[in-house]
Parts: sequence; C-alpha cells; structure tokens
Amino acid sequence: MSYQSSTRPSNRTAGAPARPFIAFLWMLGAVGSFTLMAVAGRAIQVEMNTFELMLYRSAIGFVVVAAVVAAGPRGLAEIRSSAPLLHVKRNLWHFAGQNLWFFAVVAIPLSQLVALEFTNPLWVAIFAPFMLGERLTPLRIAAIAIGFVGILVVARPGTAPLELGHAAALLAAAGFAMNTLYTKSIMRHDGVLCVLFWMTLSQTVMALVLSLPGGIPLPSAEVLPWIIIVGITGLTAHFALTSALGNAPASTVAPMEFLRLPALSLVGVWLYGETLHPAVLAGAALIVAANVLNFRAGGPAAPPGGA
Repeated sequence: MSYQSSTRPSNRTAGAPARPFIAFLWMLGAVGSFTLMAVAGRAIQVEMNTFELMLYRSAIGFVVVAAVVAAGPRGLAEIRSSAPLLHVKRNLWHFAGQNLWFFAVVAIPLSQLVALEFTNPLWVAIFAPFMLGERLTPLRIAAIAIGFVGILVVARPGTAPLELGHAAALLAAAGFAMNTLYTKSIMRHDGVLCVLFWMTLSQTVMALVLSLPGGIPLPSAEVLPWIIIVGITGLTAHFALTSALGNAPASTVAPMEFLRLPALSLVGVWLYGETLHPAVLAGAALIVAANVLNFRAGGPAAPPGGA
C-alpha cells in the first residue's frame, strides 16, 4: 500500500500546518476499515478460498476506481504511468501478501495476526538496503532483533511455536513491506489513482486466472454483503491512510496505526470467543518498541498494513 495524500505524487503540501487531530480521525476510519475487512474476510471464506475472495474484492475496487477516473477532470491521463514495470512488481507482491493475510485471518486469532503484521516496517528496514541503498545501522539491526523476539513471543500461545497461520501472517507482512518499497518508488512518478487503478485491474486478472481451474462460485445471499464490504473497505482504508498523511507527518501518523491491535483483539474476543493471551500483548509491546527504535534510527515511518 502507498501512503500518499493526494492523486499527485506528493505528500503534504510544503509548509502546510500539521493537523494531528484530523489525522487521528482519519486513522480511526482506517482502523475501522481494516477491522471490517478482517470480519468480512472470515465470513467470505466459509464459501470461498482467498483467490476467489480477491477476485470479487479487486473487481469491485476496479469498478469504483474506474468510475472515479472516468468522472475526473484528467480522464485517462490520470492512469498513464511512466513506470509500468514498477507497478507489475508492486502488484505481484501486494497480491501475494493480501492472499496470505486473508488466509491468516481464519487461521490464527486476530490479535496474533495484527501483532505479527506490525513487523511490516521491520521487513522494510531489512529490504531497504538492497532496494533503496539505505544503510543498515547498528540501531536498526537492534530494532529488527527486538522485533523478531516479539514474533516468537506472539507465536508461543499457539499449539506449536510457529503454525502455518503465523507463517502466513509474517510472509504477508514481508509482502506488504516489498509493496511499500515499490510504492515509494512509484509515487515519484505516478499518483494515487494511477496506483489504485493498476492495482485493482491487475489483481482482478491474477485472481481470475488462479480461480478458474476450480470454477468461480457465485456468492450466496448471506455472503454477498460481506463481499461488497471487503471490496469497499480495501479502498476506504487506503483513502483514510493517505488522508491522514495529508494532515500530519508520517512520524505522527504511524503510531496511530497501533490502535488496530486493541480494536481487532476486542473483535476477536466479542465475535469469535478468542482468548487474548498475555503473551500476545507482551510480544506486541516488543514489536511496537522495535518499530519506535527503528523510526528513531531513521527507518521507514509508513504505517504497517495491507489493503
């Protein structure tokens, strides 16, 4: 996911005053979108696998984005990219990460999922030296080490030290990290609508190809509303995040993303009867501390998360 604030490749307007309270309100909208997406993802997978889910989700998103582009003043000029290969790479990583995330949604408790997803900035710190030429300083190495200790602590409440769902959540975070790095490069050339258009179009095609062998099921009346919700929240989460960054610096917005942990944990307890194990909170605290250390070391300050 990219974290820019407008349809052009820029962040906040230079010299514009920060409005942290407005950014906080937008982040509440993002947290709500991610929470609804997780609940919808669980409901849909009663009938569909992740590829089929992603097909409907991406198709809905594409229709919405295409309508916005068509109604906009720039028309098709909005989606012309000067870096098409970067879009291909970004969308491959994002598609893989999003499928893994939806798999983990049903495989492990929501509190564990979101805690492990917070490793996204740490994965960015690991990959950035190879992709962006950034220096891996001793402070960043310490942050990464603390973060991965937190991973082990979070995974411990399961029946095994690291179950398939935990591995999926970690790989999803790594996929989102690669997505973040490619998006940073793309946003030097293209705007948000361009990114969203090619993301939803390409992921609709990828999901269609992977869904065809088993046949594409039509959603039941019970699942159809959840499919609409998962399609819409993928866009509203992105829009809310970019709007938050339009009102405050990334270093201010990033810590607000950690509101997702209590939000999704409470949903897991209330809706699914999940147990909020103290080790999850302890591990999450270590991962959050690692992220703070990473930010202070000059690491990436983009909020973690997919969509």
